[in-house]
Amino acid sequence: MTTKAWPCPCGGETYATCCGELHDGVRQATTAEELMRSRYSAYVRRNANYVFRSWHPRTRPTNVDDDSPVFTRLEILDVVDGGEDDTEGIVEFRAHFMDDGMTGELHERSRFTRKAGRWVYLDALPLE
Repeated sequence: MTTKAWPCPCGGETYATCCGELHDGVRQATTAEELMRSRYSAYVRRNANYVFRSWHPRTRPTNVDDDSPVFTRLEILDVVDGGEDDTEGIVEFRAHFMDDGMTGELHERSRFTRKAGRWVYLDALPLE
């Protein structure tokens, strides 16, 4: 079985028909949530290039490395706007991970915006 037939890390059916198309540039994310899920999958698959490309140039670091923890599960907690007709959106999520044998979670409320017609990650909002 090729990696494209594996379940998508974000929870989609298969990687090929879900985040794989976004990572390969076959199509662009149509919603902020879809971009967020694809970025999570890129971290899982250690695709730092996609993470970098999907980050707003004004807020992204100069370099994105691929030595993040091993992400194991994604939970979407809230989505505000970010639809096909929106220009901004927020996605709150928990990304569970393992790091040096310890479990943990990244809880973030991410802001997304459209730049040149495509969704990009802008930054994280403070959690209340």
